[in-house]
Amino acid sequence: MVLRRLTAPHSPKGKTMARLTIGADDLVDNPTPRVPVSLCLDTSSSMSGSPIEELVRGVNLFYDAIDEDDDAHDSAEINIVEFNSGAGLVHDFASIERLQRISGLTASGTTVMGAGVNLALDTLEARKATYSGSGVLYYQPWLVLMTDGAPTDNIDGAVRRVIDLVEAKKLTVFPIGIGSGADMKTLARFSPNRPPLRLDGLKFKEFFEWLSRSVARVSRSTPGDSVKLDLEGLAGWAEL
Repeated sequence: MVLRRLTAPHSPKGKTMARLTIGADDLVDNPTPRVPVSLCLDTSSSMSGSPIEELVRGVNLFYDAIDEDDDAHDSAEINIVEFNSGAGLVHDFASIERLQRISGLTASGTTVMGAGVNLALDTLEARKATYSGSGVLYYQPWLVLMTDGAPTDNIDGAVRRVIDLVEAKKLTVFPIGIGSGADMKTLARFSPNRPPLRLDGLKFKEFFEWLSRSVARVSRSTPGDSVKLDLEGLAGWAEL
């Protein structure tokens, strides 16, 4: 596979976006079918303070919960894409035992949601190609999009990519609004099959606990099977 340097017009803090590391070491050591989950997170300035702090705690609790479940531990692979004034890769896909807990995220800048979603989709496509090249089966990839505002860039291309993948049954997307300022109409554009959900307060912990249970449920199924999500569990973190 040819590695490409993924860049954004306005990278966070003026940095060039990290090179995508498409490794296959995990796949050699553990050929279990994978569930790739891309966390596409809004780290714009409006997320500063308690929201970004609770988000970091929630992500780390998500990692811990995946680590403690035998099936999800072997199957889940997670990356983080952040978007503010640019889109960047916080860390690339890896199994949970190779992922370090994140120490923090910095909230700054605007909300280039379209660039963030496009980068997340690029990483998922690259990881799927690595699975295929290594002969490893994988479940339908997941995109978790979390934002507390409205996009400051054009999202039309990103929306089209997501819709095409969802309709082809090649992507599961979870758009999550954070707080009262989240643009739920925009999030709905990314979700043709289910309405977006708004986080109840700052219940990141409860959301990521639900997400870890959902990943575990998928990892206990057979790739290609339809898996029902825990809709009752939504009440623990979502405004319904």
